Amino acid sequence: MNPSHLRASVVGVGNTRYGVMPELDAYDLGLWALKDALADAGMDFSDIDGLILNRIPDYQRFAELCGINPAYTLTTPGHGRFSGICIQTAAAVLQAGLAKTVALVYGNNGKSAGARYGGESDNYGSGGAGLWFPYGMTSPGAFHALMWQRHMAMYGTRPEQLAEVPMAFRHHASLNPQAVMRKSFDLDAYLDARFICEPLRLLDYCLINDGGVAMIMTLADRARDGRQTPVHLAAFAQRSQFVDSTFPPEDFWREPMVQAGAETFAKAGISHADVDALMVYDNFSPTVMFSLEGFGYCPVGESGSFVEGGTLQLGGRYPTNTSGGHLSESYMQGWALNVEAVRQIRGNCGERQVPGAEFVHYMAAAPVISSILYTTHER
Repeated sequence: MNPSHLRASVVGVGNTRYGVMPELDAYDLGLWALKDALADAGMDFSDIDGLILNRIPDYQRFAELCGINPAYTLTTPGHGRFSGICIQTAAAVLQAGLAKTVALVYGNNGKSAGARYGGESDNYGSGGAGLWFPYGMTSPGAFHALMWQRHMAMYGTRPEQLAEVPMAFRHHASLNPQAVMRKSFDLDAYLDARFICEPLRLLDYCLINDGGVAMIMTLADRARDGRQTPVHLAAFAQRSQFVDSTFPPEDFWREPMVQAGAETFAKAGISHADVDALMVYDNFSPTVMFSLEGFGYCPVGESGSFVEGGTLQLGGRYPTNTSGGHLSESYMQGWALNVEAVRQIRGNCGERQVPGAEFVHYMAAAPVISSILYTTHER
């Protein structure tokens, strides 16, 4: 583990409202979120000497708009897996001494711009699934439906069990004024929702909207002097599954999740029992189930029974995606979930606060696996 003074820390977070904002482009949304994060941190643009952008087209133009000449600059593709990648990269940049204060900025005007996920008009997919397109598998939803069909066949997981995921997240969203969808629904409403790609229903899909998110990171020794209680990255890890792998993967990306999770817990010196809340990348409901198994929160094939009885709800053992997540707050491609993790650790979440949250685990199941543990602990 790195010495405590070299621990990367989040000192400011910010976001726009979420929805349809055709008058704003990705630069506008990113600037809005960054200004919000800087105000949260008690900083201004002149404090930034590292800039990492996600889904914002041009790093040069964005830096010009901010009036900064950062010592370190990076722009990354719009795939959702890059939120975790960017945060881990910022930690490495800080620990290497390449910058002292890194701003991570995400701007997404996909809803107003008419972005599509899948098919010939897919602007943000990796293209890795293109081999399947001639056979009709042209969307992420189709691939995740296929994976969930396999899980159901292998382990007997039932639709009523999968429903626990979107129902919990919608309940959390009902307590979040920023969430796009705030009306709770019950099991009957879930089962009555139309299929988009069977066995996935409308309520299993994330919400495509416009919005921006930003985070300000520095090292722990500098973070102590900030306006906010610093939230540290207790540990993080990354793995990938590219070579000799089918897509969708037959093991639901389990092997790299096991590796990343084990490394994260070992570095942090804690176990699953110490974790108070989860932030799980939820582009589709089944991804949450795959993640619970892959990261070791329940045995393989038992996520269905694990989530029954309110496990993921506030008041349950592992409150998950307390903002509403991608399924109900808005699809900000992992960024808003990481901000929610920071706010939970700070105790800033109001009605949806997890009492005494000390460790929050962000995890993402995809061809690139991310695992990040947030805490206020100095050790």
